[in-house]
Amino acid sequence: MKTFSRVYFVGIGGIGMAALARYYMSKGLPVAGYDRTESELTRALADEGATISYADSTDAIPAPYRDPADTLVVYTPAIPESNKPLSYLRDNGYDIHKRAEVLGLITRDSQSLCFAGTHGKTTTSSMAAHVLHSSGTGCNAFLGGILRNYGSNLLLSSTSPYSVIEADEYDRSFHHLRPYIAVITATDPDHLDIYGTEEAYLESFAKFTELIKPGGYLVVHEGLKLEPRPGKDVRVFTYSRDHGDFHAANIRHADGTIIFDFIYPDGIIPDIELGVPVEINIENAVAALAACHLTGTLEPDAARHAMKTFMGPKRRFEFRMREPGGRAIIDDYAHHPDELKASIRSVRSLYPGRRITVAFQPHLYSRTRDFAAQFADALSLADEVILLDIYPAREEPIPGVTSEIIFNAIKSPCKQMISKENLVETLKKLNFEVLLTAGAGDINLYLPEIVRETERQ
Repeated sequence: MKTFSRVYFVGIGGIGMAALARYYMSKGLPVAGYDRTESELTRALADEGATISYADSTDAIPAPYRDPADTLVVYTPAIPESNKPLSYLRDNGYDIHKRAEVLGLITRDSQSLCFAGTHGKTTTSSMAAHVLHSSGTGCNAFLGGILRNYGSNLLLSSTSPYSVIEADEYDRSFHHLRPYIAVITATDPDHLDIYGTEEAYLESFAKFTELIKPGGYLVVHEGLKLEPRPGKDVRVFTYSRDHGDFHAANIRHADGTIIFDFIYPDGIIPDIELGVPVEINIENAVAALAACHLTGTLEPDAARHAMKTFMGPKRRFEFRMREPGGRAIIDDYAHHPDELKASIRSVRSLYPGRRITVAFQPHLYSRTRDFAAQFADALSLADEVILLDIYPAREEPIPGVTSEIIFNAIKSPCKQMISKENLVETLKKLNFEVLLTAGAGDINLYLPEIVRETERQ
């Protein structure tokens, strides 16, 4: 792969693809790519030097990238087989690799800290990357969210032996990785359009644990429905908020802060303060600190400084507006029922006694079909629900599957189902107190206007 002089990405706007594009640009290689729609991320990549087209046409491939001999092609499985640029590249002898395969090759010779799980992996991997980076240990980090501390999902170090990787289970992508330290945050079934059954999903995680390098470590959330199969030279630890080899103790809430003591098998780091003070981040911080501790580089002062200064990834419980004693708007990427439930509960704990409005955009027809009842249960925790149409992403419609199958089961007395085009106008009329927008689609694109209208009111 080192012989290629340029790289073409099919689906360059995906968050994981963007990290690889940035990596190759940092090495001085020209980068171009295709994506279906323009986004904040593709505009940022273009500003950084990438050539990007949004036309599903072979003509969109720039002339310099039409030589198979010196062009590496990277694609994401989210791109449909009918995509014309991808079909052309396959038919004309290009060396084509999945994103996960390329990531595995790039990081194979490093000491990789790989964070896997149905949910929590973006925040925990981002926390670990920030700890290593800010402490001076450094790392090469390929993350699934844009870190607000750095404005990027890629961190680079020319000297550190460590890489931090968000290990994606979609399409079994994480099977291309060779972890030194593997962390598994959750195994609630997801991506059943790929796996078919919960058993196949859990088997994929078990297979992932087999890939840990000899002498490495596995850190697993307590109570997971998982039978790991690490090698005999791999040490296994557990973690959770309150129990396990790694956990939190002496948790304190005061004046909008959360402080706790980090407990590890042979010691304690007192007074860890969260830069993003929400309940779920106690557990996320424990997982991140556990992985960093196992590298042998974690110093107490550095741990405290990193956690206090961590601003979080964009769209992971991100405050878009916060008035002291007034209204608040929070945006979260939650797209699985358990994520959504945890997010709503976090809002409730931050704002006890306030009216909580949730605007939710379901992501994927298959996920809506498989978890409609669970989504309804999660949304029923809100005082008021606004449900949008399903964001299809890579899927074609499934007969009989619409947002209505969630809507009909929601128990909240105040609920309405609208199109996303009517979201801003609907919220203007509600005079909400605390708003949570949630989903992995494009609901976040409406937030600037929602914030402006709210401030105007």
